[in-house]
Amino acid sequence: MTHPRTSRPHLRTVSITGVGSHVPERVLTNADLEKLVETSDEWITSRTGIRERRIAAEGETTADMAAKAAARALANAGVKPEDLDLIIVATITPDMPFPSTACLVQHRLGAVRAAAFDIEAACSGFVYALDIGSHFVASHTYNTVLVIGAEKMSSVIDWKDRNTCVLFGDGAGAAVLQNRPAAHGLLTTCLGSDGGKAGLLEVRGGGSACPATAKSVADGMHYLRMDGKETFKNAVNAMVTAATDALDRCGLKIEQIRCIIPHQANQRILAAVAERLGAGPDQVFSNVERYGNTSAASVAIALDEAVQGGRIRRGDLVLLVVFGAGLTWGSAVIEW
Repeated sequence: MTHPRTSRPHLRTVSITGVGSHVPERVLTNADLEKLVETSDEWITSRTGIRERRIAAEGETTADMAAKAAARALANAGVKPEDLDLIIVATITPDMPFPSTACLVQHRLGAVRAAAFDIEAACSGFVYALDIGSHFVASHTYNTVLVIGAEKMSSVIDWKDRNTCVLFGDGAGAAVLQNRPAAHGLLTTCLGSDGGKAGLLEVRGGGSACPATAKSVADGMHYLRMDGKETFKNAVNAMVTAATDALDRCGLKIEQIRCIIPHQANQRILAAVAERLGAGPDQVFSNVERYGNTSAASVAIALDEAVQGGRIRRGDLVLLVVFGAGLTWGSAVIEW
């Protein structure tokens, strides 16, 4: 006979019951970048599809943006901060090495009952957090979980490197996870990684391998560095594979997906992924033109905008697909 204290209840479904996002007020246009580095609006737009991005104000941190996005997600879900059981923040630009940004957000929200921790999967972070958070709800461990993707990418950008400074922006997006009776919710997630290609996209300085010193700062070790060509190739292949695997697990075809939200890296990657998947232009949601690449916040912000803009309605099938440093990648299929 199974002891009552060790018995495990049947898994339950997990739905996103509220979403929210926040982007800083400051807009940095391509014309503004022309004054900083040798570039042009035509060069940036033709290669990336990005026309502007948001940059955090002086003193505005990742935790600040995360808390604002979280508050909007909670309001949309009709959930009080004190009812939260767990907060997960996905970020590669935390306010500090420790304590976690999630703990700072927990305090700002007044979520006095919530456990909190950060995860790091770069641009794949939100889908990784979604996967982790969903297991806590599905297993009856917690009833209400808040997952956040938040980044202050401007804090790790070399504004003299035209190949990277034109790509990234700041922002945050959040989602509330709960069981919604009689709803299927999150149908599947697929995650992957390849640490053998970690050097394609990295910030070398600041960790135990290269602690911060005057020399590491002078040598630019704390800035993001990227092999753009190899990153592009790996991003497309990994995202197509992740999306295909998720659809196969659910027995779905791409035509059945109402809204595809890829990581907003650049428009050429979005177009290549859509073409390889056989998706129509009306299926793919893109806001990269206005925000650039906001890393872990990317799909979370886009998901919120798609919902608020009426692109996603109750019962629609939604595909999230992401790729980031690590290398990492992932996908999720959701019945809204």
